[in-house]
Amino acid sequence: MFGRRRGMEPAGSSSPHTSATLTLPPTARLLSCRVLDTVHQPIRQAAFEVTDPIGRRIVSGETDPYGGFTAAVPEGEYRLSVTAEGYTPFHGATLVGDPAQPGTGEIVLDAVEPPLLPQPGHWELDPTHSSIAFTARHIGMARIRGRFNTFAGAVRIAERMEDSSMHVIIDAASIDTGVRLRDDHLRSGDFLDAVRYPTVEFYSERFIHRSGSRWAVAGALTLHGVSRSVTLDTQYLGLGTGLEGEPRAACRATTELNREDFTLNWQSVLAHGIAAIGTSVDVTLDVQIVHKA
Repeated sequence: MFGRRRGMEPAGSSSPHTSATLTLPPTARLLSCRVLDTVHQPIRQAAFEVTDPIGRRIVSGETDPYGGFTAAVPEGEYRLSVTAEGYTPFHGATLVGDPAQPGTGEIVLDAVEPPLLPQPGHWELDPTHSSIAFTARHIGMARIRGRFNTFAGAVRIAERMEDSSMHVIIDAASIDTGVRLRDDHLRSGDFLDAVRYPTVEFYSERFIHRSGSRWAVAGALTLHGVSRSVTLDTQYLGLGTGLEGEPRAACRATTELNREDFTLNWQSVLAHGIAAIGTSVDVTLDVQIVHKA
């Protein structure tokens, strides 16, 4: 059984906190739980996953505003995993349908200290240990993955992390999807038009702390001669030391772009109205920065 849990609510039982109108199939049982912190405050939007003994996922989701989740599952043994930003993950086993364990289970997660932030000063992006990658949908099925091979950037870390800023410049012609013909087309006037717009730039002066090691970096992305507001969903990964003793910091950031927002409107429609290339592009940045004296 998982720790700090008082049991599971069997199907057909009634309490002040269950709906009298809930009807379950005869073989279904309720797996019900609340996720709390160490002072017994609910943890909302904690991610949970229920799997069977051989690892197949049965149900998953997020806790409600009261830290709770309820799922109808067949009677049997399950594994339960709960994760939340800023808390130690929980993994445990439970037996659903055991009449000896009435009530609703509770899981208490311990808070973890966020990693130390970089010291104030000037930092430079290390392109050798960083990547700027993207994924786009092709003909509504496959995903095409690519990257930019040439880029540079700088980050000014302020006394208050929220007052920091960053500037990244990407060589548009360095786009690389592994297929020369496709890359030439992406560099052409149909897409990036790298001759007229040789760089892609991102500038931010807004670092917003969300929780734990999660940050939002909001700024302006200039692509194809068009500037739009973009927010990077960023996970700060902490500090380290390079081979020459230099201080380093790392993060991973993601965002989703609509290429039509930047007038990248080229499209070819295939049979049955299927677009050759999707409009949304997922961008992922894995970044290391190095402190400069």
